[in-house]
Amino acid sequence: MTHKPAKRILICPLDWGLGHAGRDIQIIEELIDAGFEVIIGADNAPLFFLQQHFNEIPFIKFPSFKIEYPSNGSMVLKMALSIPKILFGIFTEHIQLKKIIKAERIDCVISDNRYGLWDKKVYSIFIGHQLFIQMPIRIKIFERILNYINHWFINKFDDCWVPDFQGELNLSGTLSHNNKLPKNVSYIGILSRFKALDNSVMGNKNQISNFDILVVLSGPEPQRTIFEKILIEQISASPYSALLVQGKPLEMNNSKFGNIKFANHLETSKLEKLILKTPIIISRSGYSTIMDLVRLGKSAILVATPGQTEQEYLAKRMIEKKWFYAVSQNKFMLEEAIQSLGNYSPDKIQERNNLLKEKIDAFALVLNSN
Repeated sequence: MTHKPAKRILICPLDWGLGHAGRDIQIIEELIDAGFEVIIGADNAPLFFLQQHFNEIPFIKFPSFKIEYPSNGSMVLKMALSIPKILFGIFTEHIQLKKIIKAERIDCVISDNRYGLWDKKVYSIFIGHQLFIQMPIRIKIFERILNYINHWFINKFDDCWVPDFQGELNLSGTLSHNNKLPKNVSYIGILSRFKALDNSVMGNKNQISNFDILVVLSGPEPQRTIFEKILIEQISASPYSALLVQGKPLEMNNSKFGNIKFANHLETSKLEKLILKTPIIISRSGYSTIMDLVRLGKSAILVATPGQTEQEYLAKRMIEKKWFYAVSQNKFMLEEAIQSLGNYSPDKIQERNNLLKEKIDAFALVLNSN
């Protein structure tokens, strides 16, 4: 009796920080467990990061287009002005994908927020939570047009998997919950590279680490460095000891400055233990970071990237729900944030861990029947 060869799945995270690559770890592991042959298409820091985590999986260097963050002003406005460049980038990766599909005999493509990675010849899945893009008030008039374009691309995919819960108790709010969803949307629960294993494996999360503060930075420049400088200045003048993880896996920096120790990057299990054990966590209000913290049941001080409306919306939602304390970057005051942190907790958010597995099992039936 002959067996069909395993279906080959290409999964490609967006290269804007490590958030997309980090949350794709859980999907990759589930796909492997389901018997698929997985190939990862990535570049730069996400490529290096995923190669460290999956050293036996084949990789393809597959660049995604770059957008520079402004030093001040709106990220959305910057992106609006960059629409021709974005559309050209989407078209370019779409054409390149066709060549990869043929050369690597791909049966399915999973695109994490890369709008050009669909093809009519294979099953195509889009992963994203930002189904409704937020626009600043002064250019709100363009929001409808931008979201029309957003949905036009999403509807090119066979499926759109939203890493969140359906219903009122959800993380992303109006970003992915609306009466006018794309037709192919389904919710798969939150995604995280962390497993939140029992305390005997990970250590009691109430156990104190060697640091008072753990800062986890990531995201595009120049705002990553701007916030890092603010933190260094304020932590240096405080009585707290801190570990600052810079989110730069391609660089080497394990130095120390006064009461601050620096690490360019930490392996997943070590970072998980530190998050659980360190009393004060400071990070961006990126969606992948929020999912990681919810998975671990750990509160934190969140600071949105200035001008990035998605993070600003999420920060506002988290503080309104009393799940996380959040403050804008230009108003960040370390001591005030620490004093406020104890009033917030994400513990009320209960995970439904089987949603992703159920979706992959259902998807496997469809793909394997072809």
